[in-house]
Amino acid sequence: MRIATFNILHGRSLVDDRVDLDRFTDAVRRLDADILALQEVDRDQPRSHGADLTMMAAAAMGAPEHRFVATMHGTPDLWTAATGEEQPEAATYGIALLSRYPVEHWKVLTLPAPQQRVPVLFPDRRRPVLVQDEQRTAVAAVVSTREGTLSVVATHLTFVPGWNVAQLRHLVRAVRDLPRPLVLLGDLNLAGGRPARFSGLRPLVVAPTFPLDRPDRQLDHILVDGDVTVTEPGTAVDLGMSDHRALHVGVSLAAAAAPAAGSAARTAQR
Repeated sequence: MRIATFNILHGRSLVDDRVDLDRFTDAVRRLDADILALQEVDRDQPRSHGADLTMMAAAAMGAPEHRFVATMHGTPDLWTAATGEEQPEAATYGIALLSRYPVEHWKVLTLPAPQQRVPVLFPDRRRPVLVQDEQRTAVAAVVSTREGTLSVVATHLTFVPGWNVAQLRHLVRAVRDLPRPLVLLGDLNLAGGRPARFSGLRPLVVAPTFPLDRPDRQLDHILVDGDVTVTEPGTAVDLGMSDHRALHVGVSLAAAAAPAAGSAARTAQR
């Protein structure tokens, strides 16, 4: 199966500064993912033509199972934190997880966040800027694949230094009860090997994903806990939109064989 994560920048391209819905659905088709995590997803926003981008992505990839989780409510000029009680037609923004395989159950997790504005030093600024970050969440699914059960956790962590590490550690603790193997993926806003180091999970892909044109750091990650075999080397791909590259990898689940001569052998399902 192919697993992918993509920060879509609400479908906008930096080339023409437009949201083209045909371009968005074509990008999802090109990824050809069986399980896909999306970040910066709009629903009923004027800037993305009032579209439900999760539903469009689900149709494009043929994913009967999907879940959108709002983190912000309203339009960008009047953002407020989402409460989970928003009506279907409300303008919202958040993350999504989509699957071609049946989902046994879903779980939504709220991540810790600063309760007030915090100083952040951005690369183009000489002095820190006080920012109030959006609410951060994760959505988990226990998926029934042809090779067995797989837990998948999708998230978009904060860009606020220190808090992104705290959110990652909190998330790892919060999903300890989910079946293994478990894949955690998304835009973690942590570069290089830091997500693996802080989570204790194993990276399936090492490739720069940001910025789009000349990526020099990996902010998007696919991490695993448990027996998963890489069958297709992971890559970061430019899909002609967003400021991130999409990240994907082909995997197979490993099944435990009966112990032989006092040792447990493991064989990969094909």
